[in-house]
Amino acid sequence: MRETERDGPADAKEAEVAAIERAMVALRRSAARRTLARRAARQGGGPVPEGAAFDVLDVVEAAEERGEPAGVREVADALRVDQPRASKLVAAAVQAGHLRREADQADGRRTLLAVTSAGRELLEAAHTFRRSVVARVTRDWPAAERAAFARLFTRFMDDFGAANGPSGED
Repeated sequence: MRETERDGPADAKEAEVAAIERAMVALRRSAARRTLARRAARQGGGPVPEGAAFDVLDVVEAAEERGEPAGVREVADALRVDQPRASKLVAAAVQAGHLRREADQADGRRTLLAVTSAGRELLEAAHTFRRSVVARVTRDWPAAERAAFARLFTRFMDDFGAANGPSGED
């Protein structure tokens, strides 16, 4: 095999991996700048909840969807914060009426978290807005490309999460 034939696919793979890495950085920066919240404000919609306090709701909702219990420890692990910080975030969500604490029937020493109806309304507003942005961004994509992106992006995030361990450790 000639050198150029051997180097071609490796060079392409390296370029693809670099492109993915750049896209990840852009996505992280966009999230850090709260781009969606600013876009919602510009469009005159209601506030789109974001930030660490809202992230607690996302964590508890995801656990509920998986049929798994969520407590402060799971919130801390998912958000990669220490338990005192997670406890403060949970307390704020409970005080705001977005979460409620429930006794764990299997372990009386443990308190579980559940999303309230007010929290569910907040989550639904956020999902609706986020999905409208994704729909707008992908509106000119062929259906097959949108389906492939959904499948591959989900697979990438699942594999990325698995590679980093349950709480993001390498």
